[in-house]
Amino acid sequence: MRVIQKKTLGIFLVVLPLMVILKFHWTSSTIATTDVLQRQDSLKELLEIRIQQMEHGNDNIPYHIKDSVSRSLAINGCVCEGDKLGIHFPFAHLLFPQVSATQLRSTVQDSDLERAQKYNKKEYHSFRKRTYTAADLLILAEANSPLQYPTQGVEVRPKRTILIPGLSLKDNSKKSSYLVNLNATMGTFDTAALVDGVQIKGDGEMQISFVSRSLAALNRQLQFVTYTNTQFHPNTADVVQLNTVGFQASFTIRIRHPPMPKFYNPGPQKEYNVNTLVTIATKTFLRYDKVQDLINSIRQFYPTITIVIADDTKDPKPVTGPYIEHYIMPFGKGWFAGRNLAVSQVTTKYVLWVDDDFIFTSNTKLEKMVDILERTTLDLVGGAVREVTGYSATYRHTISTDAGDEEGDCLHIRTGYHHVIEGFPNCVVADGVINFFMARTEKIRQVGFDPRLARVGHLAFFIDGLDSLYVGSCDDVIIDHASKIKAMLPWGQSEIDKAYSKFRYPSTQETIVNEYDLFYRKNHFKCVTSD
Repeated sequence: MRVIQKKTLGIFLVVLPLMVILKFHWTSSTIATTDVLQRQDSLKELLEIRIQQMEHGNDNIPYHIKDSVSRSLAINGCVCEGDKLGIHFPFAHLLFPQVSATQLRSTVQDSDLERAQKYNKKEYHSFRKRTYTAADLLILAEANSPLQYPTQGVEVRPKRTILIPGLSLKDNSKKSSYLVNLNATMGTFDTAALVDGVQIKGDGEMQISFVSRSLAALNRQLQFVTYTNTQFHPNTADVVQLNTVGFQASFTIRIRHPPMPKFYNPGPQKEYNVNTLVTIATKTFLRYDKVQDLINSIRQFYPTITIVIADDTKDPKPVTGPYIEHYIMPFGKGWFAGRNLAVSQVTTKYVLWVDDDFIFTSNTKLEKMVDILERTTLDLVGGAVREVTGYSATYRHTISTDAGDEEGDCLHIRTGYHHVIEGFPNCVVADGVINFFMARTEKIRQVGFDPRLARVGHLAFFIDGLDSLYVGSCDDVIIDHASKIKAMLPWGQSEIDKAYSKFRYPSTQETIVNEYDLFYRKNHFKCVTSD
């Protein structure tokens, strides 16, 4: 008895320190929290104040506006103007086509206008926070060399004109004249106004030069330099060369259409009207009993939410009911192809992806998912799936890459997450989550699902979206997973179970070739590590 007690005590003395170390490691790794709301207002205000201080030193020098250039600058916002009506005669619109203009506010009923304006303002503010970062802010490089110029944040829409901010020459030496040259490759320079005492050569060309005996006059003139994009490319940049005697600098002007907001009908004004904000999407194959169980569970909690079902069964059966859309695919097209089809039919702001053998419960609170997507910059948030054993899985992963060589980069997949989200103690930021998630519909469509991954490859979607998806995971939104025990037992399998297993669970070798082959051929990875 004493020998057993000594052994027990010895084991306890060994295990206890290990448990303490593991507990410390676990808690220390989860302490860090991060606010996922990008708060750049203070930085932007600071930069704007600094720019104003830098640009107003020569305001007393007069200038003359050039109407031919200034008309192309939208100083106080754009205006839509149509052609004035001319002479009316038959087929006049064919011979002399005219530009029409429509004020979109006039198309909205007066009773809905205020609500629409309020909603659009809220959504656009949220959109800006998600899509604009500190890298989009205007920053000027003060004249450490005598040249001052913008280092980032200068942007022009294709074939449009802008004023180039922050150009200046800071030269304390006494010279008989001062010179500044600018060169571009995808656009031309001009001036919106003329300053007396400054000679300009190259108006309307890719190279322009300014010469003046007065440094103050030259700097005043540089405040009116314009850039017009002439070579159409919807997403590129022009590198502008700026030089003076003995010094040279470069900066970029980004040429692009701005990110396009896409708003959705919010429905009646309630806290969160899930029925009009969310569509539930799933993919099925053969398992119509599972799909019906899923639908029945959804209807207990969300009677009018739309359910989109993609089905690639060989002999499909109808799935009908209110707010159900059932789309038939070619036989055996696969899981990711079905995801693409289902998501393509979603008309709501958010889409919730579920497997066809999931079951909604009182813990499947979609409002919580909507809440975090509405209040943060996350694009996608996963939940937890509870198995029949009672264990809930979140399947959180971090994904990273290392730069490689011509053969490819290195892909690293690890179990875990990056940090806790401030204000949401049950939520973390990760790169890959479980197969139960809600996402912004447009972001899901932007990434898409590779239809070549027919049976496996859940993480492949998150790898494709690594540069564009901001992913979170919350363990307090839980959905149940229907029991697989009966279907996995040979004597418990029905003919449908056997047919499903044949397609769902291919050989291990086939699985590796399919998924890893795409990593190599499509994503340009030469190796992958995972835990």
